[in-house]
Amino acid sequence: GAAAPPCAAGGTLSVPRSDSYAGLGQYRDQHFRGTRYDQERLLRRSSTLYVGNLSFCTAEEQIHELFGKSGDVKKVIMGLDKVKKTACGFCFVEYYARGDAENAMRYINGTRLDDRIIRTDWDAGFKEGRQYGRGRSGGQVRDEYRQDYDAGRGGYGKTVQCQ
Repeated sequence: GAAAPPCAAGGTLSVPRSDSYAGLGQYRDQHFRGTRYDQERLLRRSSTLYVGNLSFCTAEEQIHELFGKSGDVKKVIMGLDKVKKTACGFCFVEYYARGDAENAMRYINGTRLDDRIIRTDWDAGFKEGRQYGRGRSGGQVRDEYRQDYDAGRGGYGKTVQCQ
């Protein structure tokens, strides 16, 4: 008989249950109400992603178009400056299925949108109020203390602008 091809030497091919690209990252919502265990359990079942490092100019339609490439998007919730009610560089993307969110983690995390490298992370599930920035001036905390000039995120950080 013919010898088995070398690639079949190990028998059956097993598909990994998860991979490092779709696994849980280091990010945890510091304002999560519940235990760390509760949060991790929700993160492992979630179909919602936190998307960061967006340009303030990125439109909801652009997010929908990009993240729709990995599956059926249920909704996009844009992050807003709690004072000005303008985009402030993050959003939540909720999928109908966990597998589609895993594909976004694998293939969209670290890609370029509006000339910025975007970051995706698992989120335990969107709750009303989380769409607002948590910084003192209304935007994101990271933009309060930034020393560099970033045209896509409103110029200089808030502490530099106030000097």
